[in-house]
Amino acid sequence: MRFTNTLGLEKDNELLLNSMASKGVAYGPEQSAMLNDDAFAIAKSTISAWPGYTHTPLILLKSLAAKAHVESIHYKDEGPRFGLGSFKALGGAYAVSQLLRREIARIKDIEMPKISSLLDGTHSDLISQVTVCCATDGNHGRSVAWGAQTFGCKCVILIHSTVSEGRKHAIEAYGATVIRTKGNYDDSVREAQRSATREGWFVVSDTSYPGYTDIPKDVMQGYELMAAEACDQLEAAPTHIFLQTGVGGMAAAVAAYAKRRYGNDRPVIVLADPDQSACWLESIRHGTPTPVHGDLDTLMAGLACGEISVIAWDILRQTADAVMSVTDDDAVMMMRVLANPTADDLPIVAGESAVAGLAALMAAADHSQARNELSLDANSRVLIFGTESDTDPDLYVKLIGRSADEVRKIR
Repeated sequence: MRFTNTLGLEKDNELLLNSMASKGVAYGPEQSAMLNDDAFAIAKSTISAWPGYTHTPLILLKSLAAKAHVESIHYKDEGPRFGLGSFKALGGAYAVSQLLRREIARIKDIEMPKISSLLDGTHSDLISQVTVCCATDGNHGRSVAWGAQTFGCKCVILIHSTVSEGRKHAIEAYGATVIRTKGNYDDSVREAQRSATREGWFVVSDTSYPGYTDIPKDVMQGYELMAAEACDQLEAAPTHIFLQTGVGGMAAAVAAYAKRRYGNDRPVIVLADPDQSACWLESIRHGTPTPVHGDLDTLMAGLACGEISVIAWDILRQTADAVMSVTDDDAVMMMRVLANPTADDLPIVAGESAVAGLAALMAAADHSQARNELSLDANSRVLIFGTESDTDPDLYVKLIGRSADEVRKIR
């Protein structure tokens, strides 16, 4: 269904229910082969041993909940994560560590070494010879570069034509070589694979494609820690989770964790897709992974992907109950609402890719049919993941009118 929201925005939103999804569908062997409790336990113990690890805050948005006529909205603020400004720190860097541990075990014919041996330089002779690479819209590349710097390997990051100079410099700050490519994000993914094959590098991608799934599993397993923290921090289980989508790795990780934790009582899962790169909307519409083409020119740069991750599809096709389109105007409006809260809510610095889920919730909550379709009511407890802060500080100032530090001072 398409509906005109009542939030003062010009463009319509589209809400599409997923006929393939059901709360009663089992989390079967196919899904467990990708994400499971045993692998998550390894990710949790590994990441929590890194210097600087701490839970990110879960913020109650009382005023927005009242406006949406729901019981509560909790916003998991990933801005402080390891000083990288986004949840991506959990995925790319963890995948780098797992790759290096496997390579050390293979080459030295030993068991997988402890994460401490990567941090203390025990295997620096081997690690220093390894080069990791990936394509990125910004945040994943920053995480991979940080992981490479932390553990001591080389790093090459490929960015496409519309990635900002600010994001490029932020990646370079972690010692990576950054190469700008032609085309859109999906073109840069293919170029990263070609370059890695030619140069003998290791691709550490957050998206999967036929023949390349193992490392994206590691990335997604790291993301699950964010979901586990949030659920542990809540006093009562959420009834709804709204999740922004790019390739779908983050959304699939959260959905997989929620399904394993809550079983048939899992929350309603709603995906929020940028309308200029709505690959999940089209994939759910057609019942099969369906790419969208063009320059994918959305302000939500971290979500500007035209092709979904194949392993994310295998989870979300049965756990994503609906998908909504979100416009750039929706995103900017929510950034400003969070930066300029009313009543009891704290100001939150949210980047343009952080707020699609919240924007989808607020648009749906203001429309009676959409509320009914999503079972949103006065008893709904909604969980949102604010996946980044001002990862492009100059753009944040342009959109909000003041810096992130100025917004935080209001607290």
